[in-house]
This record gives sequence, structure tokens and C-alpha cells, in this order.
Amino acid sequence: MNSFRLQTRMSLLIAALAVIAATSGLFESDSGNVSTFMTLRGQEVGLYGRGLYKLDTLFMGAGNRGVDFTILVFAVPLLLLLTYISRRGSIRARLLHLGVLAYLLYIYISMSFAVAYNSLFLLYVVLFSALFYTFIFSFTSIDRQLIRQRLTEGAPQKGLIIFMVASGAITLFVWGEPLVTALVQQRPPLLLDSYTTPVTYGLDLAIITPATFLTAVWIHQKRCLGYLTAVPLFVLIIFLAPQIAAQTIFQIRAGVQLSPGQIIGPISGFVVLGIIAVVLLSRLLEKLSPDHSGSIGG
Repeated sequence: MNSFRLQTRMSLLIAALAVIAATSGLFESDSGNVSTFMTLRGQEVGLYGRGLYKLDTLFMGAGNRGVDFTILVFAVPLLLLLTYISRRGSIRARLLHLGVLAYLLYIYISMSFAVAYNSLFLLYVVLFSALFYTFIFSFTSIDRQLIRQRLTEGAPQKGLIIFMVASGAITLFVWGEPLVTALVQQRPPLLLDSYTTPVTYGLDLAIITPATFLTAVWIHQKRCLGYLTAVPLFVLIIFLAPQIAAQTIFQIRAGVQLSPGQIIGPISGFVVLGIIAVVLLSRLLEKLSPDHSGSIGG
């Protein structure tokens, strides 16, 4: 079996499993009531109390359904479309396909560690594993020499560097400030509630933030690796706009009390970031034309 056929089959498997997981989370029985209990830290927490996420907090359980909606409506269809287009030899489709894999990997890492244990835990773990190795295999199989040849002249640089540094700095502040404040005040972070640790904070600060800074450095050095890592980061940021919007809608419907600022701020912020990411990603992909067939390394 050649390398590209293996990527195709793994992508189809991932799409099928993601549909099962997301459909179960989104459409499982919505009956039930919010219940409260006292955590080990002495905090009273409301549980979602319904469906697959009944043991998650109201905020997180409703938000998880927003993630499932985003996966079903946007991520899986795009993964299947790019898998099909990639079979025709499009290097741009392969890079975007890599980005969708990165987004789904990010989601199912979180599902494996941050969601309260439920009946789909093993499925989350299988998706985490399949996405992790498929992403690595796809990343290392892309023909870097072909990309290097296409980006020799006129490759965007300044805008990409500024965006990556700004994104990393914003993420560092948004997640780092609450953790430092909680540490100084000797209290748990806000919204930790019944969870043992803020997994998203750790994931973003340990992996995403350094990745943005390293990508900026590599692009400044005009290394092909910088452009390869930029595409998955762009796609991840683009997906966050509809995801945050969907999560907010599901949270409001579930009864989470959010101020206008808490609603408008995150959505508008990620929409702006998403639009900038689309523009910069489009400029980068334009430099890869003419988009004729390119080989994939073994």
C-alpha cells in the first residue's frame, strides 16, 4: 500500500469515527435537569445533567455540543472534500487537509483528557491516536522540495510573522494571566469547577503558543518548515470562529448566564482573527500555483 492510499483510508476512518462521536454528543437524549454538588475545593457546581455530557459542568457540557456541531457541519465535510481533491495531486489540498487533521487532533486530545468520563471515552482515545499518527505521517510525507521550489520567489513573510507572534502573545496572555492570578491568590482558576486541571490551558500554553513563535522564527529564516507549520495553525484558528459561536449558542440555550460582553467579545475576536487567517492563508497558497501534481515523499 502506497503512502497516499494509507492517508486516504485513515482519513475516511477518522471521518466515520468523528461522525459517530459528534452525532452521539449532539443528538443523544436532551432530557434531564441541571443538578448541583459540592466539589473537593468547596465550590458549588452545576452539572449539565443530560445526554452524553451529563457529568460535565453546565458551561462545559453545553460547549461540548457546540464542538460536536462544528465537527459535523464543517470539519468532517471539509476533511472528506480535501481527501478527494488531494487524490488528484493538489499540493494545496494536501496542506489544507493537514490543517483539518490538526484541528480534529486538537479537539480529540481535549476530549480524551478534559471531558468527564463517558461511554465514548475509548472512541475519543482511538480518534486521538489515529489523528496523531495520521497527522505525523501526512506532515512528513509532504514534498518539501516542491514547496520550496514554489515559494522561492515572492513568498509572504512579514504578515505571517506578525500574525504568528501576535497570536502566540495573545494566547500566552489570555491563558497565562488567569493561571498566574490564581497562583498568586492561592485559589483554583476560574471555571475549573469539578475538573482536576485546566487541560485547554496546558495544551495551548505547552504546544500551540510555542508553535506560533517557532513558526514565526522559521518563516523569518525562510525555512520551508515555517510555511508547513503555518498552514495547520491557520486552519485551527479559522475553525475556532464557528466553534466559539456554536458553543456560545448552545451555552445560552442551556441556561448559562453570559453578559453581552462575554458573548460579543470572544465571537467577534475570533471572527476577526479568522478573517485575517483566511487572507494570509490564501496569499500563501496562491504562491504554490501552478497547482499541478507533485510527488509525495515516502
